[in-house]
Amino acid sequence: MRNVIRAMLAAIGIAAIYTFGTGAIAESPKVGDQGAAPEFVGINHWLNSKPLTMQDLRGKVVLVDFWTYACGNCVNTLPYVKRWYDKYKDQGLVVVGVHTPEFPFEKSTPNVEAALKRYDIRYPVAQDNAYGTWSAYRNQYWPALYLIDANGRIVYQHYGEGRYKETEAAIQKLLAERKPAQ
Repeated sequence: MRNVIRAMLAAIGIAAIYTFGTGAIAESPKVGDQGAAPEFVGINHWLNSKPLTMQDLRGKVVLVDFWTYACGNCVNTLPYVKRWYDKYKDQGLVVVGVHTPEFPFEKSTPNVEAALKRYDIRYPVAQDNAYGTWSAYRNQYWPALYLIDANGRIVYQHYGEGRYKETEAAIQKLLAERKPAQ
């Protein structure tokens, strides 16, 4: 009986590690109109950029990436986010990293600046120490991606690692069909 219980607990533990480690707990990416993208609120510092607003970004496709530098899953997604920025920035994509700390030491602006340098992040990063933008998006996960169309509406989201091909296809589709808001 003890061996059965141990085996069940081991299976539950493995499932939990897989689920949280891969982002599988999150639903599949949502596609469609999820409403207007919230503004960037409660931002402590803007790094690599002047302060941005969703209104200023109308007519662009915006990828909002909630991340934090001490999150292994977040760090694993950075090569993809950086590649999309480099590949599509001249076609109308704006990437905004929203650095929302999980631990107190991640609130330090010099620590975030060092991480930007270490990971060669050149796109705008909003330091969201008070979780203002995180809360406005009702976000619950690191990493989390939100794609916003040229009219300022969230049309795609994904939590965790993976689905890189699907996310890039969504970026390409939005760039191809973008028309600046009237």
